[in-house]
Amino acid sequence: MRPPEKDESDDDHPLSGEQTTLVHGSYRAEIAAVGASLRSLTFDGRNLVVPFDEDAIRPVYRGAILAPWPNRVVDGRYEFDGAEHQLPLTEPDRGHALHGLLVWARWHVASSTSASVRLEAEVVPSDGYPFALDVAVTYALDDGGLTTTVDATNAGSKAAPYGTAPHPYLSAGPGRVDDWTLTLPAADYLEVTEERLIPVATHPVATHRDFDFRSAKPIGDLFLDHAFTGLERDGGTSTVTVTAPGGTGVAMSWGTELPWVQVHTADRPEPELDRLGLAVEPMTCPPDAFSSGTDLVRLEPGQAHTAAWTISAL
Repeated sequence: MRPPEKDESDDDHPLSGEQTTLVHGSYRAEIAAVGASLRSLTFDGRNLVVPFDEDAIRPVYRGAILAPWPNRVVDGRYEFDGAEHQLPLTEPDRGHALHGLLVWARWHVASSTSASVRLEAEVVPSDGYPFALDVAVTYALDDGGLTTTVDATNAGSKAAPYGTAPHPYLSAGPGRVDDWTLTLPAADYLEVTEERLIPVATHPVATHRDFDFRSAKPIGDLFLDHAFTGLERDGGTSTVTVTAPGGTGVAMSWGTELPWVQVHTADRPEPELDRLGLAVEPMTCPPDAFSSGTDLVRLEPGQAHTAAWTISAL
């Protein structure tokens, strides 16, 4: 039997999908179509996020867009409008459904300019999530940095549970997480179990001083993989900053549509990944919101939801 002819389109794109380069002033961003991922972001050549190679399978969800839920659905099970659902378990070690349904989708580039790009994808109804969504992500560079906007519309005939977040690993400059200083304007943190990171209860950071970064302080060897809320805002905006000893740094800002933020020190067994950047994930809802209902977005048929955040150089 004659082997099938090679599809020349197989050579068109690297493993992370179609690439889009954005440039504005000293900023440069590289967007990969798989997961609508922020593959790199630099300012004057300095990394503001931990990058990955275009012809690599994206490691540790680096730069991905998380939808229609961020973080975890515990055991992949939830109930919505009286119906029980079971999602595929995509975090097998802990037995949860992790980071939504679009992180490995090949998004379509709908439009672009030299400094912006819009990518689109569909959430197709499935056994675990029988809801239809149209999702668009716009990346746009300007003098203030890179702004990402996620627009989701319920394209189905019944209400749908929804949440979103990004997954960048911020880079302050030379060194690793241990060397950097963090400002995190959050009054409360979500306690989770040690092994499976299942939500337990929300507590004031004042009761756990190591988690209180309302005033800038070094991260050191602290382990974080926690959600924070009770965010302080300046004109409706919350801002996290990460700075290196040499004075360089990066800021991430977002609005009231994102009342939670997950912060992770990226502790990994692989030396090349361990504590290389600080994951900062502003979220519309906390972990396991599909089960708890806390700050869960309910999208009625035809209804749209928008969330946005900006990463900028310091």
